[in-house]
Amino acid sequence: MTGPNTGPVRLPPPLIYVGFLLAGWGLTFVVADPGLGAGWDVRRYIAFALIVGGLLLDGAAMESFRRKGTPAEPWKESVALETGGVFRFSRNPIYVGFALIYAGAAVWMDSLIALALLLPCMVVVDRFVVLREEAYLFAKFGADWDAYRSKVRRWL
Repeated sequence: MTGPNTGPVRLPPPLIYVGFLLAGWGLTFVVADPGLGAGWDVRRYIAFALIVGGLLLDGAAMESFRRKGTPAEPWKESVALETGGVFRFSRNPIYVGFALIYAGAAVWMDSLIALALLLPCMVVVDRFVVLREEAYLFAKFGADWDAYRSKVRRWL
């Protein structure tokens, strides 16, 4: 629900990632999934690195929000514009972290289908979450948001 005291996003973004991951996993029971072509020993290290990297990135972004005193949840009202920490490199480091965790889980599951669904998942997040957030942040922070947006990339 949006309003003057809420953020622009209605569906928690982690649910979008989980939904696509579960859809990919479910499709492996319907469509022959060729897998990733790597053995378990290789996959577990890649999966571990991706998941830990995503968790560290998300943790750093959440800490930046905490220090700034503004909620990380996009359905809550933003009280400050965070432009430091990992937000100096990406306007959406949390969603990048979610994507890394998703990719790690798909590698862990040995599912090429689930990994392939990461791209449409990111398109959905971009179109239905990020664009709403950016419009909200522009309306709330105006020139400060515009200056930040012009310096820092949306994703990487």
